Amino acid sequence: MGKGFSLAIYPWVYTAKKMEDDNWEEKYTLKPHKTPEEEASMTEEEREKLLASRNSFPELPLVNYTTQYGMGCFEGMKAYPQADGSLKIFRPDDNAARFARSMAGLGMPPFPEDIFVKASLELVKKNADIGFRPVYNPKWEKDNFLFGESVYLRPFSYAEPGIGLGISHEPWVVFVGAPVGAYFRPGNTKARVSNCIRAFKGGTGWIKSDSNYVVPILEKKRAEAEGYMETIFLDAEKHKYVEEGSSCNIFFLLKNGTLVTPALEDTILPGITRKSLLTLAQNLGVKTEERKITIDEAMSDSAECFVTGTAAGLGYLESITKDDKTAVFNSGKMGELSETLLKTLKGIQYGKVEDKYGWMQSV
Repeated sequence: MGKGFSLAIYPWVYTAKKMEDDNWEEKYTLKPHKTPEEEASMTEEEREKLLASRNSFPELPLVNYTTQYGMGCFEGMKAYPQADGSLKIFRPDDNAARFARSMAGLGMPPFPEDIFVKASLELVKKNADIGFRPVYNPKWEKDNFLFGESVYLRPFSYAEPGIGLGISHEPWVVFVGAPVGAYFRPGNTKARVSNCIRAFKGGTGWIKSDSNYVVPILEKKRAEAEGYMETIFLDAEKHKYVEEGSSCNIFFLLKNGTLVTPALEDTILPGITRKSLLTLAQNLGVKTEERKITIDEAMSDSAECFVTGTAAGLGYLESITKDDKTAVFNSGKMGELSETLLKTLKGIQYGKVEDKYGWMQSV
């Protein structure tokens, strides 16, 4: 499997439609497929045609509040293969709660959290039962699972038909699964500060909404073209406080041993990996602070820096550049705390470290 995300959607998909009686009508659909081995042996043209048929939902309307105005939200979560052959999902209950908050924040009826968790587990199981799943590889252990494979789950909302300015009252919720590998490419872990604004107070920065990703995607691609891996956004009001990366929360280990991450306000996404790493750091005896941190403090006083998210897990940053100034952390190498947290998080997810927190749910 290639690195990063893949649009090779697994055959089983899930949809739920909000009905007039306030119930959700659920449906599992088996899309066109062959066995994984047969699909792997197909020509590229044949395989692309088959995958395109799986990425087709003709029952969903093209013109609606989601496609026209970005009035939609989504989640990202993973199921991890275990050494005993099973699969486990990382903290799906937290994703369920955040998804419900996002939908409510966009004026939609929130998707019930219990149905969300059940659908996540069932979808992974249905695909695994027909062979669409990664298999645990002990070789992943030598790199702290940086190159480990998993199932990426993408639940998202989709509005009913509409072309005027409006909000969705009877949306669909769709779940798809696909294989995923390493998110960040090895060899370049440089970041630079953006002059653009990701979110502003009173807006939707705290919601995992479709529209929030337009500016970050554009800025990340600009940064990549300039030779950086990541871009970092500052606050909209004073443009001096660090908020987050293009699709990830950010942490700074100060030289005094304190681990700092920007406090959750309405401009910052409440990351589930972020919350998990705060717990892991605290249990290691590390002092943690959730507070405002200026880019100047971060660049001058940090010994280590890393970003976190479902896709990235934990990715360390070797340097941050702002205008004509560059701060290099730990001589450009992953720091001791960053590596310990990465190893612990990935170990829990892949079953090599005891899950003391009940974060992993068996499929």
